[in-house]
Amino acid sequence: MFTLKPSTPQKLAITSSVIITIFTGILMVIAHFLGWMIWLMIFVPVIFLISYFSTLYILAVLINDKITPIYKTIREVPIEGKKMTKLIGGKRDIIADVDHEVKLWADLKLAEIDRLRELEKYRKDFVGNVSHELKTPIFNIQGYILTLLDGGLEDPNINRLYLERTEKSIDRMISIVEDLESITKLESGELKLNIESFDLVKLTEEVFDLELRDANSKRISMNLKAKATKPILVMADKKRIFEVISNLVGNAIKYGKKGGNVNVVFYDMDNMVLIEVSDDGIGIEKKDLIRIFERFYRVDKSRSRVQGGTGLGLSIVKHIIEAHEQQINVKSQIDTGTTFTFMLERHNK
Repeated sequence: MFTLKPSTPQKLAITSSVIITIFTGILMVIAHFLGWMIWLMIFVPVIFLISYFSTLYILAVLINDKITPIYKTIREVPIEGKKMTKLIGGKRDIIADVDHEVKLWADLKLAEIDRLRELEKYRKDFVGNVSHELKTPIFNIQGYILTLLDGGLEDPNINRLYLERTEKSIDRMISIVEDLESITKLESGELKLNIESFDLVKLTEEVFDLELRDANSKRISMNLKAKATKPILVMADKKRIFEVISNLVGNAIKYGKKGGNVNVVFYDMDNMVLIEVSDDGIGIEKKDLIRIFERFYRVDKSRSRVQGGTGLGLSIVKHIIEAHEQQINVKSQIDTGTTFTFMLERHNK
């Protein structure tokens, strides 16, 4: 059985008009013998035009009635302004337009679903990581308290030791909560930066003084190399940049080799200052580099917990630098070392 499948209203209108014209032609042949030839020759073109435009208009109205709700759904905007005359004139292909719009809408929805899945996975991982990080100090505190309650409180060799260990576990919990609060405020924009002018060299020397004990315990040498005339003044949040450099230098010492070096170098970049923090330590594998700024992500989980820290340091560093409208970059090679770089705006007097 023959089935006609026109793809546009124009094709269907033409098909309908041809059928009507053929039928009219048959009438014309019949009318030839009846003496109506002249009248039929006049009315045949008229009948064709009337058939074409009337059929096209009817189809356009019908299709538009079906298509309009789809447009309103996928575009969420009224489309009453799309006049039927454009369809009749053949300037637009409503079927092709809808096909294009639906494909775009479907692609956007698929991308949104993928993003929601990633966020859901991230949420589950985050909740699991927080639970795991808090569980250890909580269980430690519980064990110390139960030991004290079972008689250890009266034993001078135990009570003070366990209370000190309890205090350390509480401090760790406080650090985790404070770091999470800092990240949340940075992400939401609630934590406003206090931009001021300060000497980057002096700030780094203060960080070195703070980290000196840990560096000496591993015989690591901390070196400050300024590729510019001292002092180096920058416009940034002094407290937060101190936190950034302290975290990067602290990590370099924790994961550096005994007898190694930690270098902080400043490069003059016209209106900017490039800060480079590097070490010659164990390095980071390529597969871990793209994830080291994630919350609680640890390259070596067992070793990282022995070294201490909340696992949130680099995530906070990333958010602080981004809050200054800059980016932090990292490059590393196993058994060679790791280098972090970021830039700050120079304060020109």
